Amino acid sequence: MYLAEFLTVALIHLLAVASPGPDFAVVVRESVTHGRRAGTWTALGVGTAIFLHVGYSLLGIGLIVSQSIVLFNALKWAAAAYLLYIGFKALRAQPAKPSEEKLHKEAGERTARGAFTSGFVTNGLNPKATLFFLSLFTVVINPHTPLAIQAGYGVYLAAATAAWFCLVAMLFSQQRVRAGFARMGHWFDRTMGAVLVAIGVKLAFTEAH
Repeated sequence: MYLAEFLTVALIHLLAVASPGPDFAVVVRESVTHGRRAGTWTALGVGTAIFLHVGYSLLGIGLIVSQSIVLFNALKWAAAAYLLYIGFKALRAQPAKPSEEKLHKEAGERTARGAFTSGFVTNGLNPKATLFFLSLFTVVINPHTPLAIQAGYGVYLAAATAAWFCLVAMLFSQQRVRAGFARMGHWFDRTMGAVLVAIGVKLAFTEAH
């Protein structure tokens, strides 16, 4: 009975999650810089944050946020500030001296908690994700669909998001890929930093519709 609705939700989500944005940039950077483990934890953080969006969408809080300019702007500026912070931090990356390369790698070891938090905060604070899930749960999903079914959609969306970004982490953490990026060294960090800063600036000028 709800198969057509679920397939519509799944298709819209696939198109949205495959579109490069803050989540993609953060997962790629963590995977290349710190390896598969860090990339995977970041992906899991992004996926877990989906439960946050699903939760307030089901409770109707997302509607309040979208209708309140103050709340929307607070969320928007918090997200932009976070992306600008990690972006500028990456822009300041310095080339590692040959003799310090191994030491630098060890010193830069990423904790699971740090990587997970990076993914969770990046997705959780993204106001575009707020608007996406709000529209999904108010326009695409019939309001008469049982809450249990809607919650089931939410579990799928979180799992699918985590699975997608785990695949991204696996791709960009391959030794050959990492070696290629490593040759660019600090230039890769600076490029990803510029991307994150650009996304942060774009996010800062996002308006609620």
